[in-house]
Amino acid sequence: MVVIRLSRGGSKNRPYYNVVVADSRNRRDGRFIERVGFYNPLAAEGSEGLRIQLDRVTHWQDKGAQLSETVGRLVKKAGAAAKA
Repeated sequence: MVVIRLSRGGSKNRPYYNVVVADSRNRRDGRFIERVGFYNPLAAEGSEGLRIQLDRVTHWQDKGAQLSETVGRLVKKAGAAAKA
């Protein structure tokens, strides 16, 4: 099954996440199919902390990909920010 989930990067106590499309059998930070965005929970004020290519997420969902719970929340947040 294909899932859209977060892949952790960054150093200790400084997390940085890539939003990736991956096979569910692969490791969290392992091989992925496509990178569709990023999320930086520690982004400074005024800098971009979240970017998601909503058209690519929709494309993969149409092909049967499932969103993880956290990515679903971030997509909702990105969609609201894009409309505003």
